[in-house]
Amino acid sequence: MAVNDIVTVAPTSIANNASLTLQPGAGAEWLIKNLYYGGAVEIYRTDGTNSIKIDSDGATGGRFSASFLLTNASYMTIKNVSGVAAYISYDGLVTK
Repeated sequence: MAVNDIVTVAPTSIANNASLTLQPGAGAEWLIKNLYYGGAVEIYRTDGTNSIKIDSDGATGGRFSASFLLTNASYMTIKNVSGVAAYISYDGLVTK
């Protein structure tokens, strides 16, 4: 992908207590602008070993006009905690 390309994932069904990972490939960087979710979620920043819960939402919704800068070594997961499968999606831009 080239700089300023759109990075996105179509709404993806995520099982309860499972996570969607937002992780660029090696050497790439993404600026994630919007998160979308169809149920309660927890949002984590991680390096694959250590995770920090940075946000949560108990209902369907999203985080819009955000600025999450991700690399292959520092990325995000969105965990579905709704009790049932829920759709999760995101979009943003390639910055490197």
